[in-house]
Amino acid sequence: MNATEAIAYIHSVCWKGSIPGLGRTQTLLEKMGNPEKKLKFVHIAGTNGKGSTAAMTASILRKAGYRTGLYTSPYIYRFHERMQVDGQCISDEELAEITEFVKPLAEAMEDHPTEFELVTCIAMEYFKRHHCDVVSLEVGMGGELDSTNVILPPLVAVLTNIGLDHTEFLGDTLEKICETKSKIIKTGSIAVTYREKPSVEAVIEARCREVGAKWMPADFDSLHLVSASLEGQVFDWGDYREIHLPLLGRHQLYNAAVVLTIVQALREKGLHISDEAVRQGIASVSWPGRFELVARNPLFIVDGGHNPQCIEALVNNVRDYLGDKRLTVLTGVLADKDYADMYEDMAQYVTQFVTVTPPNPRALSAQALSEYLQRFGKPVTACETVAQGVALAKQLAGPDGVVLAYGSLYMVGDIEDAARA
Repeated sequence: MNATEAIAYIHSVCWKGSIPGLGRTQTLLEKMGNPEKKLKFVHIAGTNGKGSTAAMTASILRKAGYRTGLYTSPYIYRFHERMQVDGQCISDEELAEITEFVKPLAEAMEDHPTEFELVTCIAMEYFKRHHCDVVSLEVGMGGELDSTNVILPPLVAVLTNIGLDHTEFLGDTLEKICETKSKIIKTGSIAVTYREKPSVEAVIEARCREVGAKWMPADFDSLHLVSASLEGQVFDWGDYREIHLPLLGRHQLYNAAVVLTIVQALREKGLHISDEAVRQGIASVSWPGRFELVARNPLFIVDGGHNPQCIEALVNNVRDYLGDKRLTVLTGVLADKDYADMYEDMAQYVTQFVTVTPPNPRALSAQALSEYLQRFGKPVTACETVAQGVALAKQLAGPDGVVLAYGSLYMVGDIEDAARA
């Protein structure tokens, strides 16, 4: 088996689709020798900000000298991005080798694992083989029944910003969703959380009390923005002064405050993380596809935001960073997403739309999306391919305008490749 065959096999595993439950993952890991029990984790759940929080945490741990695993989803360019050690993606050879090891064990199970469960098990074996000191582990969906929740109590359980997403699985209120996500908080862990409204924080507090976990909500009051540009942000927090963060947007400052609180919790757990490691880790973090400037002349910005909170943050970024520049929006969505909310608040800033079809079987066609967007009274053009959409958007924007590509994360890689060409 080579890497191409391994990925083809992983993607072919659609026996169950997305079915919550830990039993299949636990069974497969047992057959593998329980690699997850040889690892320590920072476990990160939430609706928005999970990935950037996980990436910042991993970057700091690397700078502090720890061998660090990072598990995230989805990927932007290559499947391999989903599992990394010390900033390096899994190699073709190791992905093929581990998949070949796991495949017969999975196929011998009476109740076959889902694709995400299979990937999670492959990642656990990968991190074990590399003797990771700590793994920054992003939850796939929810928390309680997500396959990542098979782990022993993590060093730190993290809840990032909670919003309404996947309501058919997780509940139709923030409180219900939080209750599901808070189940990653376990006895012996420290819980670090994004600040939420009181009724949501009451759910977190109750979970911490139930399992005897210490709760450390992030301090947002001591955040102070020093400067911001398309090159990054500089901020103060607590005793830290002028920390450089390359990720853009006010919401990333709040995520950074969560990460700095994670550092405090890890220190309480006995990890040695210097202030310099914190500064270097945050300054060197990379998290593509989130209000990312990928080209100039014209300015070309890519964002994978799709749910209401992501769009709110995106609209704020347009106001904060782009001012009154002519804005051409290049966009594509999945048909099963509530895409109506993605354009209502943004439309007033848009000069024209260009639509494309994301490379995903669940995609809404560019033509169908263009017909929907005509309600906003702005010019709309549907393109057959992502490359054509990028070329047209750049042409329409002109040298003094801005192209903002947002919508499905599944198209970010193709758009960035075309924009940089």
